[in-house]
Amino acid sequence: WNLTQSNHIMLHIVPVRAFTDNYIWVIHDRCHAAVVDPGDAAPVLDFLQRENLQLVAILNTHHHNDHVGGNAALLREFPVPVYGPAHESIPTLTHRLQEGDNVQLAEFPLSFNVFDIPGHTAGHIAYYGANLLFCGDTLFACGCGRLFEGTPQQMYASLQKLAGLPDETLVYCGHEYTLANIHFARAVESGNQALLELEAATRKLREQDIPTLPSTIMREKATNPFLRCNQFEVIQSASNYLGASLPDPVSVFAAIRNWKNDFVVPQREQ
Repeated sequence: WNLTQSNHIMLHIVPVRAFTDNYIWVIHDRCHAAVVDPGDAAPVLDFLQRENLQLVAILNTHHHNDHVGGNAALLREFPVPVYGPAHESIPTLTHRLQEGDNVQLAEFPLSFNVFDIPGHTAGHIAYYGANLLFCGDTLFACGCGRLFEGTPQQMYASLQKLAGLPDETLVYCGHEYTLANIHFARAVESGNQALLELEAATRKLREQDIPTLPSTIMREKATNPFLRCNQFEVIQSASNYLGASLPDPVSVFAAIRNWKNDFVVPQREQ
């Protein structure tokens, strides 16, 4: 359980597991709850009932079913507002959001600024407020999402936007991919001492089946190759992978994203 203080009210942020490796994030104050990216309603309903919580809002980051598939069933139990990206098709949305919008969750109180972060999907958004970042499948711990609908330029710009947030920002992403991502990051930047330390800490957590999230922006800037496209070793590795020199950070990003698409992680690291 991760605790954060907003306007002197203690908030709890709990990962509810779904499918193979999804995290559905529940923000609550022991009375009210908001849920981020509920791909499956059943584990959320179980959690709400067990903790005696009243759902007050659903927040979606993008349209993929493993992030929105539980919306309808949750709404049958709790007729609450559903916030999500203005430029994606999510049938249950009641509040369509884009960069510059603000979400006020009055029950806590808690408010989020909305960022457009296209790349993984064309209209992907993030929620940022009270030192918390809910970024769906754009920024992962030590990785980033696949480019299903966007361009390398878009994804690079989106990641740079998130990297510009305060170092202490807590990063809540949608999947438990950290150990596999570290394996790839070490292939890209084997000389990064911070990566070795992160790998050791992550292994200990996973051996105990403890989530590796949240990360922080500071940790991502130190270990995530997709945020380190201006670092000499990352540039060299990307150039070696392509067999060509790369002129700019976007080209480096595109090369390592393509490399990651085909990178095979040993089964025990998955």
